[in-house]
Amino acid sequence: MATWDPFDVESLQRQVNQAFERYGPQFPPMFRTAFLPGRAAREYPLINIYDDQNALYLEALAPGADPASFNIAVVRDTLTLSGEKPRAPGEVKPEAFHREERAAGKFARSIALPAEIDESKVKAEYKNGLLLITAPKSEKAKPRQISVQVA
Repeated sequence: MATWDPFDVESLQRQVNQAFERYGPQFPPMFRTAFLPGRAAREYPLINIYDDQNALYLEALAPGADPASFNIAVVRDTLTLSGEKPRAPGEVKPEAFHREERAAGKFARSIALPAEIDESKVKAEYKNGLLLITAPKSEKAKPRQISVQVA
């Protein structure tokens, strides 16, 4: 027979945490810790995805990123975007900064796409700090009109 310990707070805390993990609302991380060594990287760049009948459109917010460093890979319904955001221009020494809030460094992000796309026709353009990716849907993923025969 197990004995009840009124001071076993750790066990109670674990049970409450497990209940919230299973059934509670899912919230994004409270603090974004992008590019900090030893910390979980935030989801960068921030992305909007929308579609029409023929293609998916991704807008990745990446101001200051080096367009030449972008690497976009697509496998079935997953898009991986990586690149680098350089440090301050010029030869500014780290000890010269009084405040450094704009993150810099390498980034990578994989996004599950809502439909399978044709990898050979993906196009990307970088304009005004926004990476615009057009990914045509594969023929299998496009909606088909099926006619109904009336008997």
